[in-house]
Amino acid sequence: MEMNIALLPGDGIGPEVIAQAVKVVKAIGQKFGHKITFKEGLVGACAIDATGDPYPNATHEICAASDAVLFGAIGDPKYDNDPKAKVRPEQGLLRMRQKLGLFANVRPTFTFPSLVHKSPLKLDRVDGVDLVFFRELTGGIYFGEPRGRNEQGTKAFDTNVYSKEEIVRLARMGFEAAQRRRKLLTCVDKANVMATSRLWRETVQELAPEYPDVKVEYEFVDAVAMRLIQWPKAYDVLITENLFGDILTDEASVISGSMGLMPSASLGSKVKLFEPIHGSYPQAAGKDIANPLGTVLSAAMMFDYAFGLAEEAKLISDVVNLSLAEGIVTEDIAEGGKAYKTSEVGDWLAAKILG
Repeated sequence: MEMNIALLPGDGIGPEVIAQAVKVVKAIGQKFGHKITFKEGLVGACAIDATGDPYPNATHEICAASDAVLFGAIGDPKYDNDPKAKVRPEQGLLRMRQKLGLFANVRPTFTFPSLVHKSPLKLDRVDGVDLVFFRELTGGIYFGEPRGRNEQGTKAFDTNVYSKEEIVRLARMGFEAAQRRRKLLTCVDKANVMATSRLWRETVQELAPEYPDVKVEYEFVDAVAMRLIQWPKAYDVLITENLFGDILTDEASVISGSMGLMPSASLGSKVKLFEPIHGSYPQAAGKDIANPLGTVLSAAMMFDYAFGLAEEAKLISDVVNLSLAEGIVTEDIAEGGKAYKTSEVGDWLAAKILG
């Protein structure tokens, strides 16, 4: 198969972890006979520094022409610490999602047998957790208009807007995923107080009869926030709006014991983007110590979701699990054992795939 992959390393540790994912992708291409072409673009703070734009048109053209996008991370302290900055790296991320039509963020949470003891939760609560969030990504309060402040600057306002069409396309993805998994779907909303949430709940209720094999539950977002800690194994597929999903997926990510291990996908009707859930971690940039496994597992999701190559995806997941079991890990999860460099972990994974 021929694959055109856009690379957006971004800021901080992004270039380092993307480099390891590229090693793994190239090894998969070599092993399975795929022809893989990479094109790199600027996004985030590095793009602002180079062009004044966090998501330049040249980068968009590379992404729009690709079969899939591998994305590292964005963010820089010089922008984080300046609340009055008019151009920010995060604006590039939001514009990228909007222009590429990436309306569904897929965030799995699962545990690794060799690392389950690192979870902040008790073993009986987390051992065997395997859930996935489908978060709507291009609507809601992050994009709604109007937004701003009054003339005196003493009041601020954001508008939460959803259309039925936006809810339907996200919910169908969730239902279809539930059919492939444990046939349990949870709609997360705040329908007791929010009009947009009532539209979410009504729309999912209308769709549910089309998926008679899927059990549907409806829960308020605050209850889900509690139950994710109390008993995360109660969930399988969860669907929710942009803001709620942003918060809940970060909460769920620590269940595994390390944010550096979790992958994600952002899906649209054409382009599909894959990225680790962690940030740019600027304190570690250039030190060759960042954990690349979340990015490598994002590449596994790419082979599965973008190309339908389940065997390739599974091989990547298997070698990641092997690296954890054999202690070929970076300092964040080394637990007093030998800490390998970011680049060494990437080399080891690629070699195992080819071996």
